[in-house]
Amino acid sequence: MSRIFCLPLFALAAALMPGSGNPQLAAQQKKKEPPKKQPVAQPADLYVAPGFKVDLLYVSDPATEGSWINMCAEKPGKLIVSGQGGQPILRFTIKDGAVAGVEKLNLGISEAMGLLYAYNSLYVNGAGPKGYGLYRCRESADGPWTVEPLKIFGSGGEHGAHGLALGPDGKIYVMNGNHTKVPEGLAPNPPYFNYKEDHVVPRQWDGNGHAAGIYAPGGYVVRLDPDGKSCELVLGGFRNAYDHTFNADGELFTFDSDMEWDWGMPWYRPTRINHCTVGSEHGWRSGTGVWPDYYPDNLPPIVNIGVGSPTGVCYGAGAAFPVSYQKAMYICDWTYGRLMAVHLTPKGASYSATFENLVCPLGLMKKDGVKKPLPLSDAVIGSDGALYFTIGGRNNQSALYRVTYVGTESTAPANLKDKDGAEARELRHTLEAFHGKRDGNALRTAWPHLESEDRYIRFAARVAIESQPVEEWEAKAVAQTKPTGALAALLAMARSASSKSQPALLNALDRFPLANLTDEQRLDKLRVLQVSFVRQGPAPGGAKKLIAELDAAFPGPNESINREAFQLLVFLNAPGIVAKGLKKMADARTQPDMFHYLFHLRTVPIGSWTMDQRKEYLSYWTNRKKLAQSPDLLGWFKAADRPYTDGSSFNNFLKNFLREAVANMSPAEQKELASLIASINKDITPNFDVKAREVVKQWKMDELVPRLDQVEKGRNFEKGKEAFAAAQCIKCHRLGETGGSIGPDLTAVGSRFGPREILESIVEPSKVLSDQYQNEVFRTGSGKTVTGRVVDYTKDSIAVQPDPLSPERVVIKKDDIESRTPSKVSPMPANLADVLTQDEILDLIAYMQSQGKRGKAFSR
Repeated sequence: MSRIFCLPLFALAAALMPGSGNPQLAAQQKKKEPPKKQPVAQPADLYVAPGFKVDLLYVSDPATEGSWINMCAEKPGKLIVSGQGGQPILRFTIKDGAVAGVEKLNLGISEAMGLLYAYNSLYVNGAGPKGYGLYRCRESADGPWTVEPLKIFGSGGEHGAHGLALGPDGKIYVMNGNHTKVPEGLAPNPPYFNYKEDHVVPRQWDGNGHAAGIYAPGGYVVRLDPDGKSCELVLGGFRNAYDHTFNADGELFTFDSDMEWDWGMPWYRPTRINHCTVGSEHGWRSGTGVWPDYYPDNLPPIVNIGVGSPTGVCYGAGAAFPVSYQKAMYICDWTYGRLMAVHLTPKGASYSATFENLVCPLGLMKKDGVKKPLPLSDAVIGSDGALYFTIGGRNNQSALYRVTYVGTESTAPANLKDKDGAEARELRHTLEAFHGKRDGNALRTAWPHLESEDRYIRFAARVAIESQPVEEWEAKAVAQTKPTGALAALLAMARSASSKSQPALLNALDRFPLANLTDEQRLDKLRVLQVSFVRQGPAPGGAKKLIAELDAAFPGPNESINREAFQLLVFLNAPGIVAKGLKKMADARTQPDMFHYLFHLRTVPIGSWTMDQRKEYLSYWTNRKKLAQSPDLLGWFKAADRPYTDGSSFNNFLKNFLREAVANMSPAEQKELASLIASINKDITPNFDVKAREVVKQWKMDELVPRLDQVEKGRNFEKGKEAFAAAQCIKCHRLGETGGSIGPDLTAVGSRFGPREILESIVEPSKVLSDQYQNEVFRTGSGKTVTGRVVDYTKDSIAVQPDPLSPERVVIKKDDIESRTPSKVSPMPANLADVLTQDEILDLIAYMQSQGKRGKAFSR
């Protein structure tokens, strides 16, 4: 799931114009008392791995200490935590396993999502005097802190400037989210370069408009000298990784997020652990454009975790734990409350991994649906050998916990470096030293390793070669005779050479027929063709021969090869491709498999279809319901102890597929198929008839909070379900198998929010706004103001959807935009709960916490 602290509650119920304000909300806020401490998960509510113990050390005062989103270890016995928004940065003193003191640090920086203590300085990635960016803060013995801006990134929030890590090279590594533009003023010749979108068939932006107009590199890592004088782009291609850490071998890892709105679509990829090698590409592209793991121009995860929301990560060095846990990487899942230990095993020049829950809600292990929220935000190893973790974010009640080992195994410090794979990793490092650098030794050193069976070595060798002038090596690339090395060299050529080199490249590829290659080599060849056609232009003749080769290979037994060959056949408008695509759709076993062909057939032009084929194609919008979901996806949901639901963008993706498919029909076809098209649109547009109710009362928080202790027992399940509809939640939000998809899925809301936070999001929806569900305000030179969500993005214009319940769009020319700002008003109207009684509101909260299932909170 995206990023830290994505508000999983109400949004997008209606579009409100800015400037109209929300007087009632303002009045409520003036009268409102400071927030009070709320209950948090106690150790007895938590599962802890055998031999470990967890203690609750401290619960924050939300009025003065905030909701914590990041943490670092400072001097011995010291921890520093940061709050969200304008909340303070605090320093904890830990003595004998307890909090001995708390002080506020007056830095003039807030919303710090990256903290690092190094070089007798506190490095902070957050909102400071010069904007969002990296600051170096030094503490004087008797005076104020000095705060020095090192690099301004200009973007904060859930997808902005994120975690910090100290590298073995002494540099500061910065992880930035996918909405953070690569800053200007970077060092020349970086190891990560030459990144593009590389889609052979046009992609669509997200169905709900998230990240529309965001291009490569997505999330990325830069590294700086301690004084910030040199800043270098190191790697990229992340969805929205929040934090990163180095292991004892000096290798960098991150926990990247999924896009939960993509659940059910073929391009969905789960949260994952990535090995962040120098110069590496990790393949996130916006909307439908996510690269599959097998593309040779990106690197795969070392392990998929599943659904969740990645936050803090740390490595176990210094922990007073058994050696296998000293060598583990620890990752935090904010959504489902899991602190996981990731165990790394060397594998060639990289690693494989397994993972386990170290701490999580007890109900998650029991699979009984009853969980105390544990929204983990960060974890660090303290100077006393304990692991500390925080909960918080999105105004959740924060707390500090301590994990210690109390078992019988030795906890003596161990040599954590892995001898296995050391030689391969050293070779990779040698190759990475050439990334972005012109060096006369690069070709001689790297070229033999294009033949390596190790994907990480092969990748590093190719990037080293791409770093050299193409005219020095393209003749050698087209002369290769062994398929593995030849395909790697030709991929480099497709990415680097001009269109003049394309005929030679395609002739070289002809020497390696698909029928004579392994499955991995077939995928590599197909990708070389795709990249060549995107970067060098359509094949100048010779398409007939290529179509014949692809046609003979499609379909085959390997579904990944089928998907890539099909895209090329669609791109080339191969004769008979519609019939072949429809046959694959008919034979599909899962929805994602079928959607791949449905999505790509939408671009096949007029004249390639019969009317019967058009009708068969349209029938799959309804027939999709007969197909199962991906077994892997269902397994990830099971591990999180929640039922499967389609992603929030699911229906809008289908609408957009249909819209483009209809646009590629002739007027006569559109006329004949009009009733069928209208029927499909109705089927994929959820409609919930909610009967109007009289206002009971204009509810205030202080009237309801005193009764929240009654949420966990004696509630009425049916009344809660009815309230979910009566308050109009059902129109925009899915809970279990019921509800719309305009706003966020609320099925797992009880895993990360307590009753007070849920109530607050109902009664005061504008108090905390998520980046993902926040409207934008466009003011134009022609005097118009348009508020809504961006749903499409082209070179010249932006399409805005003012009302999420209506398909109507407003297209704004980019050169007419005078300003573009986030709206401070929630798209969800306040007062939706005013039609409910006090007991119905409590029943509603209990229903939402239950995943839509009867549980212990219900007596009826």
